[in-house]
Amino acid sequence: MNHHATDTHALAAAYALGALDDDERKDFDAHLRTCETCRQEAAGFQATTARLAAAVAEPPPPAAKAHVMAAVDGVRQLPPRVPAAGSAPALGGILRRRAVPLALAASVAAAALGGVAVWQTRNGQELEQQARQAQQQLDAVSAVLAAPDARTVHGKSANGALTTVVTSQQRNQAVFTAADLPAPGAGKTYQLWLDHDGTMLPAGLIDHDGTVMLTGDPADAGAVGLTLEPDGGSPRPTTDPLLLMALPA
Repeated sequence: MNHHATDTHALAAAYALGALDDDERKDFDAHLRTCETCRQEAAGFQATTARLAAAVAEPPPPAAKAHVMAAVDGVRQLPPRVPAAGSAPALGGILRRRAVPLALAASVAAAALGGVAVWQTRNGQELEQQARQAQQQLDAVSAVLAAPDARTVHGKSANGALTTVVTSQQRNQAVFTAADLPAPGAGKTYQLWLDHDGTMLPAGLIDHDGTVMLTGDPADAGAVGLTLEPDGGSPRPTTDPLLLMALPA
């Protein structure tokens, strides 16, 4: 997980999340034409963000579309915003990294809005606890994605799941994302592992499509593993790995 030599390379996450200003985006578009590494990293960040949003999405209530369409006719269209002459230049370069977690939060929040009406029917105390947990996960995940040394690797498990791991040596943390992960079955769960020179150490559980922070210490790990285990997990793998993916170097 070596740090890129120039600041240009560190813009992959901000580019993928739409956190660059116009000039920065044009410069990075030109850079992508000659840098395969940044093309792969930007694509990885875009895929990870989409999966994060999908993981928290809920279907809107049936009446939502009708209510929105009925309200459209009563919404006055605002005039376009025209910047005042001589306005101060954008602080994109200064705020870029701060904007990355915000852009990620916005993408996740947008997917979740469709389920707000459903959530409102749940117990208020339960909602508050879920909101705190979701915010904590979002903060942790976005911090890894926004890290200047974030690196991404993609894989596919033996049962067809598409996987992504984003690591940050600076933060000594790693994020795992799965899509198209089949249901584990009754009494089973998927367990993640960190491979330390052939010793597999538990790194968390994942039951379905979504994103989780890996537990444990990824600093000296060479790979991430995925196995199917009994509910609650196991201290050591009890089945053949469905995935053993080398961590990004």
